Amino acid sequence: MRSRSTAVLGAALLLAMGTGVGSRRVAAADWPVYGGDKAGTRYSPLVQIDRNNVVQLQEIWRYEGGGTGETETTPLIIGRTLYAFTASMNVVALDAATGRLLWKFDSGLRASGAHRGLSWWSNGRESRLFAGIMNVLYALDPATGKPIASFGDEGGVDLRQDLGGDPANHFLSMSSPGLVYGDLIIVGFRTVEVSPAPAGDIRAYDVHTGALRWSFHTIPHPGQPGYGTWPKDAWSTAGAANCWAGFALDERRGIVYAPTGSAVSDFYGDDRIGDDLYANALIALDAATGRRLWSFQGVHHDIWDRDFASPPVLVTLHRGGKTIDAVAQPSKQGFLFVLDRVTGKPLFPIEERRVLQSDVPGERAARTQPFVSVPAPFARQRLTEDMLTQRTPEAHAYALGQFKTMHSEGLFQPLHVGSPTVVFPGFDGGAEWGGAAVDPKAGILYLNANDVAWSGSLIASGEGDGTLAAMYRSHCSTCHGPERRGSPPAFPSLVDIGKRMSTADIADVIRTGRGRMPAFPGIHPYAYAPLAEYLRSNGVEPPPPDVAAAPASRRDMTASFFSNGKSVRYRFTGYDKFLDPEGYPAIVPPWGTLNAIDLNTGNYLWKIPLGNYPELAARGMADTGSENYGGPVITASGLLFIGATIFDHKLRAYDRDTGKLLWEHVLPYAGTATPAIYTVDGREYVVIATSNARNPKAPQGNAYVAFALPDNPLQLKAPSQ
Repeated sequence: MRSRSTAVLGAALLLAMGTGVGSRRVAAADWPVYGGDKAGTRYSPLVQIDRNNVVQLQEIWRYEGGGTGETETTPLIIGRTLYAFTASMNVVALDAATGRLLWKFDSGLRASGAHRGLSWWSNGRESRLFAGIMNVLYALDPATGKPIASFGDEGGVDLRQDLGGDPANHFLSMSSPGLVYGDLIIVGFRTVEVSPAPAGDIRAYDVHTGALRWSFHTIPHPGQPGYGTWPKDAWSTAGAANCWAGFALDERRGIVYAPTGSAVSDFYGDDRIGDDLYANALIALDAATGRRLWSFQGVHHDIWDRDFASPPVLVTLHRGGKTIDAVAQPSKQGFLFVLDRVTGKPLFPIEERRVLQSDVPGERAARTQPFVSVPAPFARQRLTEDMLTQRTPEAHAYALGQFKTMHSEGLFQPLHVGSPTVVFPGFDGGAEWGGAAVDPKAGILYLNANDVAWSGSLIASGEGDGTLAAMYRSHCSTCHGPERRGSPPAFPSLVDIGKRMSTADIADVIRTGRGRMPAFPGIHPYAYAPLAEYLRSNGVEPPPPDVAAAPASRRDMTASFFSNGKSVRYRFTGYDKFLDPEGYPAIVPPWGTLNAIDLNTGNYLWKIPLGNYPELAARGMADTGSENYGGPVITASGLLFIGATIFDHKLRAYDRDTGKLLWEHVLPYAGTATPAIYTVDGREYVVIATSNARNPKAPQGNAYVAFALPDNPLQLKAPSQ
């Protein structure tokens, strides 16, 4: 780590030069935690880049890590070193001033999907870098990238252990980094969204040894609070209710705040009748012991996949001359829940309102759900006919025809069998995993949101389906639909996949996962190849296997390969984005927004569209907003930086007081990550990860790109790539 004397010397040198950015005092700052700090504020105290000179920002260095897939990482910067994941899930250390590669760690695991950050621990004498790669939590030497053998099993802990059942049948992956508290690292994980899935226990491990120190059961065991909100013994059969979005920590009080997602299966819950605590909840835990202090559930008995998909953020509010320590939790449904950090008491009214009941046999929707009126919802929540697209007469006519086939009665309307129900905001929010930034003292919160409608429906599990058709419905149709058409680009079509992939390649993807698709270890090993052949044949069911003809060593496997997972009476037909025939949202803009909310009063300071479609902008339809992933960061100099938009590939800087656009730069790929801000030798940098995996029509690639002001006398040349 850079010494204090070095930082002071660098700042003094800049002051002595007395020109350009060197004439301003610069606060020394790292970006040592995923959210900027453990409170998750995404706030930087730096002031060198400000409203007046931000237009001079230029690209200083670029690092292309190779491989394919999405890069969503917010890197850590400690001293002169930047730590990050590549798209192939290798860990790299870069010189933070030049982008030069210092070392690379390749775990050897077949890794895929989102890995959004790393964790740092130091006691002043020793430091460790923690990297969650798929199901393994590694402790690395920050100087060399080598695993620290004394941690876990030769440097890693297999997180599939200690969750009950056979660890080999669990799929989990650390999509967000663990949170360090003292000598503990607290972790969550993502998992599959159909049964079988492991229970989403939140766990803490010893940073020195990797020993499990505590575990909190998000699906309560007998005798634990919340047990009665599930069917008897659900802890042994249910799954998920996992914390995949990340944590926030009140370090002074020793409280960790964990947001959780839904239980499986996401859209039909006849086997989990009840409110299902602690799914879809913000849970406050004693960070030292895992003891629950309080919890707040944002959705009861979730049947819409309404995870708490964003990490919470800690903030201090000012009311009536008093200060209140609060935690703010964004939601997919467009509500911002603001709670007392110590007690969990709502700081704005939350009303339990009666909601529509399900007409699906066996389902029992919750009678009420929590609604927030202040702050007003940051995304639209009910689609009506007057909100349909007016982009062209043809697009409007198409949208109207589709809308007339849909149920659209607002939030918490249960899905129907055989006909689509509007889900608005869509399955991708509202708020997504990028989270919010906040001025921790002023109490102003900044949040980007998606504002596009989706739809979904249920279908009866096919009576008379063959083994492989039933397996496809159970494990694949949630994303790819009952007819295998998917919902491109987010969920690709599997129609005619045999023309693009071999049986072995398809089976390998099912076994190990790829990109957003998880692995399915719960499928019997004998079934991978037959299921791949079923997909290659466009859903033609082959004759059942001849058990007697199978080798003796495989007869039990042959007889039982179709028996994995629980039987579900009704299944989700797939994620359907409501689009017009040209692929644009079938509703009027904005399709994505950026919001500034005063949490002291609940009032909006400003709200603007975020992003555009370049081809529509060229035709005069600018500022539509667009789908966006990754969040904002703010600075003490009054700036807000955000990438996030998947079509226009821009990094933007706004005046955080007014929402005025001050600067924008086209990135090599979409900046679907949250930036980080730091200094090296007194020079301030903004860095962001970029990739185009969410837009397969665009040229594919990924890179980290760093920006700084051009007139720094200590400027270093960018490295050759």
